[in-house]
Order: sequence, then structure tokens, then C-alpha cells
Amino acid sequence: MRATVVTVSDRASRGVYTDVSGPACKVMLAEAGFTVGDIVVIPDGIDSVRATLAGLVGATDLIVTTGGTGLSPRDLTPEATRLVIDREAPGFAEAMRAATLGKNVYGMLSRSVSGIAGRTLIINVPGSEKGATESLEVVMGALQHAVELLIGHPTDHNT
Repeated sequence: MRATVVTVSDRASRGVYTDVSGPACKVMLAEAGFTVGDIVVIPDGIDSVRATLAGLVGATDLIVTTGGTGLSPRDLTPEATRLVIDREAPGFAEAMRAATLGKNVYGMLSRSVSGIAGRTLIINVPGSEKGATESLEVVMGALQHAVELLIGHPTDHNT
């Protein structure tokens, strides 16, 4: 199963800030058995996120975006994701928000969405390393099965 991490950050894309959440997500996904390609770092904004996601759909089974899910004016990752997905998969975002509320009061500020584009699952996580890893940890157990279902190779996880 192939996964791609997309870091959405104006500062990281300009080299002003070192991306730490993208590499942390990549390690977690690799440890869970995904083959993870190079991290894609792009600026915030609907056009950059939409174009990047649309270009990755079909070339990877799972896209995890980190960043652009907060309340600042340039945080538009959820809006761009909605333009690319065919169907929402709200349980992932709901579970991440619910679980992180007990750990971090700022968890309620996340506007993350999750959905399916073709046979590719897209999950938005926050841009901070802590927020990204805590959120990804919450859904990691279901990600493999979800991707298997999408690509047509389900495994019975009830046995």
C-alpha cells in the first residue's frame, strides 16, 4: 500500500521553516507498513492544495496532508480537499478531534476533513508535529483496512 505525505505550509515551502510534521507522519506510516514516497511540501492555499491532491489521486493509495487545517485566513486545506474528494469519510476527522480534545485543548480548532477520491483516501491532520502524530495515531488502526477496501484487497480483521 502506497502513501504520500503532503506538508501544507507557506513557511516550509519557502525554506523559512523546517518541516517536522511531514517526516513524523512519514515515519508513522512506514512503521504501519505503508510504502511512503518523498514528502511533498507546498504553500497554503486552495489552488496549490487542490492541484497537488488531484495530481496524486490514483498514483498513491493514501494521502495524508499536514497543515492548513486551523483558523488562520490561509488555512484552506479542508476546502481544497473537499474540491478533490468524491465522498467524505467523516469518521476519521471526527475520531481525531474527539481523541485529541482530551490531550490538547486546541484539538477543537482543527477543521480537518477526510474523504475518498477515486480509490485514494485523503486524510487532513494538523500542521504541528504533536497534533499531526496524535491525530494520525488515533486513526492508524483503521487506515490499513480502509485502504485495502478501496484498492480491492480487504483483509478480515475480525479473526
